[in-house]
Amino acid sequence: MANPRCAINGPMALKIVHYNDPVLREKGAKVAVFDAALAQLKEEMVATMHDAAGIGLAAQQVGRAMQFCVVDLRESDQDFTWELDGARPPLDLFMPLAIANPRLAVVRGTDETLYEEGCLSFPKIRGEVARPDAIVVEFQDERGVPHTLRCDGLLSRCIQHEADHLNGVLFIDRMDKKTRGDIDEAVKTLAKATKAAAARTTP
Repeated sequence: MANPRCAINGPMALKIVHYNDPVLREKGAKVAVFDAALAQLKEEMVATMHDAAGIGLAAQQVGRAMQFCVVDLRESDQDFTWELDGARPPLDLFMPLAIANPRLAVVRGTDETLYEEGCLSFPKIRGEVARPDAIVVEFQDERGVPHTLRCDGLLSRCIQHEADHLNGVLFIDRMDKKTRGDIDEAVKTLAKATKAAAARTTP
């Protein structure tokens, strides 16, 4: 998920794939092995996300169809609350956060809110998306340790956005007809550019 912020250099950055790359529509395979390679992927995805001024990045967005994403909201306005494993640790203690095999549930009675979202796979394209405000997500970190996170606001929205990616769902799919229509030309232009770039690199 995109967010205005300063770029931060880190480990090797990966290439972010753009719409209409087929991998963005692939449902990710469950993460079964939690090893040094996964830890390295986390570091590279975090570096990529920071370099692109984002707050979330899914494996599909770097060409890997798996149930894995990273999130970092330390630099964002903290208009959200959170409870991780029954406590409220400072964000600096658990972010950047790696999320593997997430299972989301909407908090009963929570409202849906509209918020303008961006996406690193859709450069410069933004639109309002309605999502439940509060969720509970069960997941594993990059070491395979299970966690339960209850959150709302921007953190909830970011996790929902990235979890959608893990199942091949894009934020444009969540927009109402008018919002989607407003960005249709930009989306079509991006799709053509992605197709053309793929044709140039195909042997």
